[in-house]
Amino acid sequence: MSMPRVSVIVPTVNEAENLPLLLPQIAAALSGRAYEVLIVDDASRDNTADVCARLARDYPLKLLVRANPTNGLSGAVLHGMTHAAGDLLVVMDADLQHPPERLQALLDPLDKGEADFVIGSRYISGGEMAQRFGIWRRLLSRAATMLARPIVGDVQDPMSGFFALRRACYLQGRSLTPLGYKIALELICKCPVTRVREVPIFFGARMHGRSKLTLREQFRYLEHLSRLYDFRYPRASPIAKFLIALACSWIAGALASAGLMLRGLGLAAGVMVSYPAAVLVTAVFHVRYCRTQREFLVRAHPWRDFTLISLAEWASCAAAASWLAARLAAPRAAEVFLLSYSLAAVVRYALRKELLMDIRGLRKDVRADEMTP
Repeated sequence: MSMPRVSVIVPTVNEAENLPLLLPQIAAALSGRAYEVLIVDDASRDNTADVCARLARDYPLKLLVRANPTNGLSGAVLHGMTHAAGDLLVVMDADLQHPPERLQALLDPLDKGEADFVIGSRYISGGEMAQRFGIWRRLLSRAATMLARPIVGDVQDPMSGFFALRRACYLQGRSLTPLGYKIALELICKCPVTRVREVPIFFGARMHGRSKLTLREQFRYLEHLSRLYDFRYPRASPIAKFLIALACSWIAGALASAGLMLRGLGLAAGVMVSYPAAVLVTAVFHVRYCRTQREFLVRAHPWRDFTLISLAEWASCAAAASWLAARLAAPRAAEVFLLSYSLAAVVRYALRKELLMDIRGLRKDVRADEMTP
């Protein structure tokens, strides 16, 4: 086999039924080109290995098996890119939802030097889908696209898994952190991609097997976006996340305070006793912080630090509420709440910064799972 110009990377988990249908279509689409197909398999329990062995007799196919797969589909794609020999890298699914006949359209802008990254898009003019999403799925898709806009710009289908880029572009990527299914976002953000082109595709129905897009993967998408925001906006992202957590905790505290005062608790006491509700909401965000930033944590006991900060916040809130209720002639509940909680927020911000929380952008370390393969 001659040195391939194009490497088609196909991540698989139990896709043995689809591969005999996919390979002939890839061959037809890339007729006249030197290419290879890399099947990156994540420990399938079907007969994927046997199917690939048979197909390799007729097609330029290589099977790469990840015995201990990590980071889902994204990890499999990066594994394939590491072993690819082609100058042009294409990623597509094995389930025939991505149309192989559009491979040439995907590669043309790269051949002509018109783009750094080309996406097969369902949502631009000419793009279609075999299956219409329900209203809830459409809303989720629209929200996911809007959340990705600060990272990828005006790209209509940034979650597409059918895309192509130059190998040289991939090799210049840094701190790649694969997570879940949305590897295109990772590459656009962390490789030197300045020109993204979208080409319309018909997104077909799955031929065999089951979709792997689960609720868990949707939450992983949010976590992935959080990492990419940290990478793209290392100073602003921690502040934005602090403000989001603060707003959610204030809402919980305000509801608790209003409920307590409706039950006859005094103004100062209502504000004081409501603060644990705010702490509980903040603790939910802290759980995620400890899980996703575990290798960035400087101090050994993040929950002990969290408890210390929370007690200091509560004490400052209680002191402010007591002082305001005693000093003001006719204090309003909103005034006491806002001033007391604002002081607590200042204490929280100062102590979190002092204890080196939420300042990932200032660290020089690179986490193990962010190393470029």
